[in-house]
Amino acid sequence: MKDRGTHGAGPGGETARADNAAVEIETIRVWDPLLRLFHWLLAIAVVGAWGLGKFGPNVMTLHFWFGYAVLGLLAFRLIWGFVGPEHARFGNFRYGPVSIGKYVLHMVRREPSYWRGHNPLGGFFVFVLLGVLAVHAGLGLIADPEDYVNAGPLAREVSTTTSRTALAWHATLGWVVLGLVVLHVAAIGFYRKWKGEDLIRPMITGRKTVRKDP
Repeated sequence: MKDRGTHGAGPGGETARADNAAVEIETIRVWDPLLRLFHWLLAIAVVGAWGLGKFGPNVMTLHFWFGYAVLGLLAFRLIWGFVGPEHARFGNFRYGPVSIGKYVLHMVRREPSYWRGHNPLGGFFVFVLLGVLAVHAGLGLIADPEDYVNAGPLAREVSTTTSRTALAWHATLGWVVLGLVVLHVAAIGFYRKWKGEDLIRPMITGRKTVRKDP
């Protein structure tokens, strides 16, 4: 993995204070339409699957369909992470521990980071979230609650012990997913209120204020 220094940009030709020095910023298009659509559809699918799994009807047909949607979206993201535009590619936000550590040490500064794409901590979070969602949804495919109704479509392909273990882990990871979603929302609030950086609008419009490249 690469360790990179801070880079980024905001509205063309303007200057701002960052890292205790004046920097030039510009507003550019960072997030492509397919990545933005993926983001919002995944949010809907994850919330829908989680809510129906915990509070939905006893026959969880809709829960399964939302789960299938999550898996389909993750498959798209895997492909897009290699063939998509620059900031959608995994290599663009695959930071090493040194870069992540340096970013964490400075993220409490009350100023926007103006980072192009995902910052080091955000990039790490993306990998964690996508990985947990993939395992969680995958376990749902082979989980069997022994109610003869809500068994995963592939539960018959594994042993009873495996399907019961998958069910237990699927339930546990459901709470992990909830924790990650809450953490994600909290981070958005932190950036908005403390650092004065709006992370929602760029995921709607695709345009983000970042540091100018030298």
